[in-house]
Amino acid sequence: MEKDNSTINNYNHSVSLLERKTLVITGVKKIETFDKLHFILETTMGFMVIKGDGLELIKLDTLAGNVTIKGTIDAINYVQENKKKEEDGIFNRLFK
Repeated sequence: MEKDNSTINNYNHSVSLLERKTLVITGVKKIETFDKLHFILETTMGFMVIKGDGLELIKLDTLAGNVTIKGTIDAINYVQENKKKEEDGIFNRLFK
């Protein structure tokens, strides 16, 4: 069954951080990569990078586009994709 991305595009994007330990994000299109120190998510508002320690994926709702992450959250950043430099991927610029 093929997933309809247009339904996720209609969802609002929000970020809720509780005591720097629980992060709830809505409007997530997909999780690019994650480990205990970094999460890279594609949201309806662009790419988001979450940095911290002991990060764990607690809840993933792919139909609604909701993600819950637990751990110590140190930083939340949005990354602007520069359309003029297509040869520079987002991962090359993130990990320079």
